[in-house]
Amino acid sequence: MTKTFKTLDDFLGTHFIYTYDNGWEYEWYAKNDHTVDYRIHGGMVAGRWVTDQAADIVMLTEGIYKISWTEPTGTDVALDFMPNEKKLHGTIFFPKWVEEHPEITVTYQNEHIDLMEQSREKYATYPKLVVPEFANITYMGEAGQNNEDVISEAPYKEMPNDIRNGKYFDENYHRLNK
Repeated sequence: MTKTFKTLDDFLGTHFIYTYDNGWEYEWYAKNDHTVDYRIHGGMVAGRWVTDQAADIVMLTEGIYKISWTEPTGTDVALDFMPNEKKLHGTIFFPKWVEEHPEITVTYQNEHIDLMEQSREKYATYPKLVVPEFANITYMGEAGQNNEDVISEAPYKEMPNDIRNGKYFDENYHRLNK
């Protein structure tokens, strides 16, 4: 992708893969002006994936975007995307229970909301583990808004490379192997 991001509409519908400086790899999709989908490929909750997460998505200034949300786990996330520079800064605020029991969250969250809420009530939430990191964007694709094929299956080991190498989506940004 070679476009220059200027407006919020330029950002919405974009699919990203990025790697934080600590080595954690994430895949993230600006599904529309109020919803994000994502998969986690590396880090303490690798294997986790989520669709239709409500989020606040704004443009701070031309080409710079802030996205923030709270998950059913109690985890808070704030991301600042600078796609023209292929960089972002993210801060994840993990509740104590996620730090101590990350395996509970490593699933398709949408099918386990009750478990996330029960765990949030059962285990300690404070002090939070705050993870502020810069990341390099290693992939950007124009998926279009509300494309249900972008984040539609659990992550697997070579998925980010398959996406980057053009082996995952067709020319219309639909999954090749359903």
